[in-house]
Amino acid sequence: MKWTLSLVLALAAAPAAAQAPDVPDYVSAAVADPVRAEDAKDDDRRHIAEIMAFSGVKPGDTVLELVPGGGYWTRVFSAIVGADGKVYAAVPAPMEKYSEKTKGLPDELANVELLMQPADALSAPTPVDVVFTAQNYHDYPLDFMGPTDPAVLNKAVFEALEPGGVYIVIDHSAEDGSGLRDADALHRIDPLLVRQQVEAAGFEFVGESEVLRNAGDDRTLKVFDPSVRGHTDQFVYKFRKPD
Repeated sequence: MKWTLSLVLALAAAPAAAQAPDVPDYVSAAVADPVRAEDAKDDDRRHIAEIMAFSGVKPGDTVLELVPGGGYWTRVFSAIVGADGKVYAAVPAPMEKYSEKTKGLPDELANVELLMQPADALSAPTPVDVVFTAQNYHDYPLDFMGPTDPAVLNKAVFEALEPGGVYIVIDHSAEDGSGLRDADALHRIDPLLVRQQVEAAGFEFVGESEVLRNAGDDRTLKVFDPSVRGHTDQFVYKFRKPD
């Protein structure tokens, strides 16, 4: 086989699919917690157990979650890390008007602490083991968020993490090679651009979980279009801060 430079570069840039990890008992127990009764209807669609297992979060960990919204992911993180762990719910100032439910999470969950911060000044009171963002990464470069350069966000995430800590990024996939073109109009972002940006901050790419991939989504529609809403093609990337 003749190897060309373009082929080598394309293979190097392609995301690796990570082998699906077994779901630990403590993840299964957290997903089954009765406090999540209202959330459970979305679990099969959102593959929460598999994603929690993929993240590697465990009892006693400290988690920094960006823009938790109604707390769907937060409640499971809270149950997994337990009384010896902590979940910081970070709300960037431009998102405050959408975050009334987030503000109530500390009253509901004893190990959750709310962090209200400028979008370009993410930080945590203590070093964390996991940073998690679901469907928010594409917002940061938009005007209403400052805009906030992804390099600034990723540097802050890197600094917040313990050595060996992980950064999970979930977002709606845009067409390959589209960059930021669809971030505003379609609420989508090119997965390869995200990988390049995060690796540029010093992270190692661990792999991708494909549980939210949907080949039936051609990635050209707005994520709120009824034909794809709730079933968009999404990437789940895992990065690691080197020891």
